[in-house]
Amino acid sequence: MELLLVVAIIGILAAMLLPNISGRSEEARKTRAKSEIVSTLGLALTMFESDVGKYPTTEQGLNALVVNPTESSTWRGPYIRQAKKFTDPWGNAYQYQYPGQRNTNSYDLSSAGPDEQFGTEDDITNFEDE
Repeated sequence: MELLLVVAIIGILAAMLLPNISGRSEEARKTRAKSEIVSTLGLALTMFESDVGKYPTTEQGLNALVVNPTESSTWRGPYIRQAKKFTDPWGNAYQYQYPGQRNTNSYDLSSAGPDEQFGTEDDITNFEDE
């Protein structure tokens, strides 16, 4: 009887804590995606632009950070070590566009976020919503 009581108490505690833990892991994923967009990929794109003189085109995409897209003599990459950095914490590819629609003098870079659909309020981007 005591063992059943202990198991029941552990079950109740787990039920209370699980929503808190899962919410924090989702926040951690959002923070990681924002950090990758702004810091990791943003820095790599800035270094690429500094060397080559312009950002990679939409067609060249983020792969231009790993492989010289035009055999340019000024390309000094790779600018990022792992191509897996091109996927967000939910396993989806980051969306890159140059020239950007929101950042017209730069590029737009975004993750679909936890709902895995672009164009929703869950998107994580390098631009501010209007």
